[in-house]
Amino acid sequence: MSFRFPDSFLWGGAVAANQVEGSHVSDGKGLSTSDAQPIGAFGHPVERVEGDFNIKDVAIDFYNRYPEDIALFAEMGFTTLRLSIAWTRIFPNGNDAEPNEAGLAYYDKILDELEKHGITPLVTLSHYEMPLSLANKLNGWASRDVISMFEKYARTVFERYGHRVKYWLTFNEINVTIHQPFTGAGLPVDVDEQTRYQAIHHQLVASAKAVKACHELIPDAKIGNMLLGAILYPFTCHPNDMMKTLEQNREWLMFGDIQVRGYYPTYMTRKFKEMGIAIDITEDDKELLKETVDFVSFSYYMSGCASADPANAEEANANMLNMVANPHLEASEWGWQIDPVGLRYILNFLYDRYQLPLFIVENGLGAKDVVNEQGEIEDDYRIQYLNDHLYQVGEAIQDGVDVMGYTSWGPIDLISASTAQMSKRYGYIYVDRDDEGNGTLERKRKKSFSWYQSVIASKGEVLK
Repeated sequence: MSFRFPDSFLWGGAVAANQVEGSHVSDGKGLSTSDAQPIGAFGHPVERVEGDFNIKDVAIDFYNRYPEDIALFAEMGFTTLRLSIAWTRIFPNGNDAEPNEAGLAYYDKILDELEKHGITPLVTLSHYEMPLSLANKLNGWASRDVISMFEKYARTVFERYGHRVKYWLTFNEINVTIHQPFTGAGLPVDVDEQTRYQAIHHQLVASAKAVKACHELIPDAKIGNMLLGAILYPFTCHPNDMMKTLEQNREWLMFGDIQVRGYYPTYMTRKFKEMGIAIDITEDDKELLKETVDFVSFSYYMSGCASADPANAEEANANMLNMVANPHLEASEWGWQIDPVGLRYILNFLYDRYQLPLFIVENGLGAKDVVNEQGEIEDDYRIQYLNDHLYQVGEAIQDGVDVMGYTSWGPIDLISASTAQMSKRYGYIYVDRDDEGNGTLERKRKKSFSWYQSVIASKGEVLK
């Protein structure tokens, strides 16, 4: 390619509070919905009992070890770190009269450390967690009352950190509520479609309120949405497969269309009618939705196919989604198909659709890393995966797509969101802990550590 990424391009990694911090009830923190999912986002929520085991209760102990970890990120050359704030550190029950100062002070220290190393924070307000008490007492986002609680939380952190955080995201992979209602919105896993889409509407209104508040309180900041980028190709060129692909892509594009354009697309009017769904959308809601985002961010791990005749196609193991396997692609150990060109495709696809800057805020390879006899981790498979995807990002930039940056998922090994496993590793930094919680938590640089360091230092020129 022989291409140098723009000087303004932000290089880094992405983590989530509930997957790295641990200290799940320390310093006044309340329980979150993630704390009630000991086997990951695919699992049914459980009641927490004192002394029970949830690997996320300690996670990788980022809560206490953040100075060491951020120093390692800086050593790689990170110019940005995507992280999330745990809502329950700030408002333990969601509806508390006053914020928890200990929680606010903790993130002050994180931001101090990032500032010391010259790393720009990109902060997600809600990353697969909300106060568990709101899920238990109010049925999560099914209650319109949660909108004002989220707005209060958002305004609190904007006021506290607005002078030092200039990039924000509202909800992580907001479209996941369609597929995993408890993970996405604190809803029962068997919730009906009417309730599910009403809860989604409340989240979209809350997101718009956060955008409005951010623009008011931090005029020089940028705030974006975040989609689970689930681009689908037609399984064949049969017209029925083409229409099926259009319909299934719209399931996740709806969230981008509303947050970028400021209103529900007409294709959803027909869908709601055919599903027998009547969303309660007030006139105030319609005005609020016009508060649109400044940029579009998304995760991308894999593509898939859509078919009007599933009997002729094999289902793919996917990131909480329903997809048909692409016979032209290989897959990871967890069955996620690998499609680097798909990243270039989705970048062009989204830029053509929205004409807003794009930010790739998750992309990576989960794999079972092995420490060899020399104590090293030779993760060439991860290097190959990331190289091939970043090469396609460079191609998309040359296509004319405005790409703000790239934060690979899991720059340090963390707890898998989908399976709550430690053995599904993504990081450039190895953490000594297994799925049963055993290990020293010692950090160790993998081979990919120095590779990513060279990519950032060369602004992508070493990619091939």
